[in-house]
Amino acid sequence: MTEPTLQTLEVETGDQPGASLIVLHGLGADGHDFEPLAQQMDLSALGAVRWIFPHAPVRPVTINGGYRMRAWYDLLGTEMMRREDEPGLRASLAQVLALVARERTRGVPARRIVLAGFSQGCAMALLSALRCGERLAGVAGLSGYLPLASLTAAERHGANADLPVFLAHGRMDPVVPMASGTASRDLLQALGHEVEWHEYPIDHTVSAEELETLRQWMLKVLA
Repeated sequence: MTEPTLQTLEVETGDQPGASLIVLHGLGADGHDFEPLAQQMDLSALGAVRWIFPHAPVRPVTINGGYRMRAWYDLLGTEMMRREDEPGLRASLAQVLALVARERTRGVPARRIVLAGFSQGCAMALLSALRCGERLAGVAGLSGYLPLASLTAAERHGANADLPVFLAHGRMDPVVPMASGTASRDLLQALGHEVEWHEYPIDHTVSAEELETLRQWMLKVLA
């Protein structure tokens, strides 16, 4: 197995975690961005869980004038779903799937692993979960979209053909318009996925209400 090359922050809520949550941050942030979730989100009903917060690689980002920052892939322009950095997406896909594989070697069954992410991290969570060779517990995406959408039907793995999906988006999002989120929702539903969709009166951020709804969904798919 290829060892993960991503640096990660990890928080375990008890000894011998029986479930793992891999949470992917957005453009220009790092693993610390969602680290507070490990203390704020009460998942004690599940027993001990392991939170994993990877840091994306540092790379030049075209849309930001080539400035180097943490990014899961390059952004070539404002039409994110039309001009995509496929090599960058696939390189990060391999790294995220390596993190999933590592959890398996640490004794956490695939069906006890959730992939989640915000913005670019949402895109990577959806891309990776659908292509994972073992059935995961679910995938959650906040304020993002499904990348390489036209290839999804051909490339998704049969093991995750019925993967539960949680999607949430802000109606006033100026960075990733909600139309991108609804288009991804519709495509996933057309492929047969059970998509739990939520929208909120916010911009490109997360709300307390949204995180509570996500918590309830995690308790359900990991029960």
